[in-house]
Amino acid sequence: MKILSVKSSVAVAAVAAVMMSGCAQKTSCEASAPVAAPAKVKTQVVNSLYPPNPEPGKCYARVLKPAQFKTETVKVKVSDGTEKVVTIPAKYGTVTKKLLVKEASTKIVPVPATYKTVTEKIVVKPQSYKLVPVPAVYKTVTEKILVKPATTTWKKGRGLLTPVSNARTGERGTGEVMCLVKTPPVYKTVTKKVLVKSAGTKKVIIPEVCKTVTKRVIATPATTKTIKIPAVYKTVTVKTVVAPATQKVVKTPAVYKTVTKKVKVAPAKLVWKVVKCRSVIH
Repeated sequence: MKILSVKSSVAVAAVAAVMMSGCAQKTSCEASAPVAAPAKVKTQVVNSLYPPNPEPGKCYARVLKPAQFKTETVKVKVSDGTEKVVTIPAKYGTVTKKLLVKEASTKIVPVPATYKTVTEKIVVKPQSYKLVPVPAVYKTVTEKILVKPATTTWKKGRGLLTPVSNARTGERGTGEVMCLVKTPPVYKTVTKKVLVKSAGTKKVIIPEVCKTVTKRVIATPATTKTIKIPAVYKTVTVKTVVAPATQKVVKTPAVYKTVTKKVKVAPAKLVWKVVKCRSVIH
């Protein structure tokens, strides 16, 4: 069996797109006129009557986007790695150690109190408050009231009726264009008087009355402190094992080679694309 080229698959997908767009305005297509696709040719067809997520005032055309490929590089193992055990002999050295001659101790020493002169404020009369009446506040506002909300409706476009190919991207127009037309909302303006702030009362604070006095106070109370007497040591030198005998495993890494191959990322598919419209069919 012969394998079809990418151009053949794009042509077959375009014919299928035209057949499907012709059936989109009917309840169902005639079963007596099927279109047979060649074997082993897979084309992703988006059978949508309208574009997804449309925006008012824009026109959309269905185009055929070709399949996409990418080149991948993988590593293949040529030979396995190996391992061998190596013995490392022990290491010896001289170290210096401190031996305790007399243990550490403590003694307690008294610390007298200290004093300072401070100036501070004394409250003669505490803070108080009184309630004062506050009148209500009004304002005149003008606002817009919605009479009729905005609406949108689908209408056929007159632009790009002939299929057009894009040489750079490989896309091909199907000639099917749909426009989402928006009708703006209707408002009316009304003026009214609204209450900004209700009548009430406000609290007026009467500040406190203070006087300044000077007095002598304790800065730090009398206490005791503990003095540490450090321990007494003597230094001696001894021979010791710096590092014991050990074994380690030496590994020889596996050998790989690089292989490059071509992989399909996405199949050919029909998509909706924003286009310029000359007019709208009513």
